[in-house]
Amino acid sequence: MNTPLRLTLLSALLTSSLAQAADLIPIDVHRDANCGCCKKWISHLQSNGFMVNDHVEVDMSAVKQRLGVAPRLGSCHTAVIDGKFVEGHVPAEQVLALRKRDDLVGIAAPGMPMGSPGMEMDGMSDAYQVIGLTRDGKDVVVADYPAH
Repeated sequence: MNTPLRLTLLSALLTSSLAQAADLIPIDVHRDANCGCCKKWISHLQSNGFMVNDHVEVDMSAVKQRLGVAPRLGSCHTAVIDGKFVEGHVPAEQVLALRKRDDLVGIAAPGMPMGSPGMEMDGMSDAYQVIGLTRDGKDVVVADYPAH
């Protein structure tokens, strides 16, 4: 292959890769090093158009406290997008919806509901809710996921 053609192809590949990276939505995920379900949730986000900045933490309680996650909303990992928290196994569609909710400081799928993204187990699932936390500290249900 001649040099000008090679350079043209490399340039096109680089431009395409940069354009794809620019289309990804950045999100920071804070997790414990020993948590496998957190890695599965990260994979869920990545397959839904997110660019995940993975932060392995020593003290997740301190991270949650710093980000304003109320203990009643707690789960295993905490993400931050657009300055808002995402606690636990929240589906990507709700993370995207949070970006449009100026009334909320964050959302959570409290606990570790079976069947939620990252907690899939042989077709078993629990009904669960995604809870939003308003600026004045009230909980609101933003999504219901039935057992199936």
